[in-house]
Amino acid sequence: MDKQQVGIIGVGAFGEFMLKYLIPYFNVVVCDRHRDLSQIEKSYNLKVDTLEAVCASDIVVLCVPVNHLADAAADIKNFIKPGQLVIDLCSVKCMPIKILQDAFDKDVELLSLHPLFGPKSGKFGIHGMNVALCNINSKRAACVTDFLTKTLGLVVHETTPERHDQEMAYVQGLTHMIAKIFTYMDIPEIHQKTKTYTLLDEMVEMIRYDSEELFNAIQRDNPYVDGTKQKFFAAVRALEERLAKTS
Repeated sequence: MDKQQVGIIGVGAFGEFMLKYLIPYFNVVVCDRHRDLSQIEKSYNLKVDTLEAVCASDIVVLCVPVNHLADAAADIKNFIKPGQLVIDLCSVKCMPIKILQDAFDKDVELLSLHPLFGPKSGKFGIHGMNVALCNINSKRAACVTDFLTKTLGLVVHETTPERHDQEMAYVQGLTHMIAKIFTYMDIPEIHQKTKTYTLLDEMVEMIRYDSEELFNAIQRDNPYVDGTKQKFFAAVRALEERLAKTS
């Protein structure tokens, strides 16, 4: 059986990370107007092509930051034909899904994924890790789920955009904020570590070098993060007051 072609638009850290998981099963073609892909082409033995050629693929994956999604969708709109599957990988869902629905005709299949891992957390493999799936209007959602679960060994959580963003307000909004505060504190090297401190340190290291674009998307583009932040800082103030009373 001939392999389907997957076209990837945007080859940043995650775009490059996922290549090794797709190349064995698909013909992969890529483009990125912001990055020289000659080394990627050589290292992974894949084809770098024009935006129009990438958009001729059976499946088109938009692997771009949230703040570039509207522009990317506008760029490819006229190249996408009825029946093609367009997938985004944004870390928030409500706004990106609205962007895709506004950009494409109803006969274009749309699916929204959020892999809950990255190059750091998945450096030893991704088997057993989580991915969120919001099916907008795709008839191939079951096929995508089968590939993710049976071939890649991922755990798929089908959800709504609202439920996804509500949970990510804690899962990402809170953890990335704590990690950012941790890095701002300029904590010296610690040798005498408890298990709990080690786990905290590992969490911070996993996301310490994430891009500012990702951090801003998590904090700015998730409509539910403000409520989480308010609860967090209110709890910090309450704890501060409690400690002041006991000193």
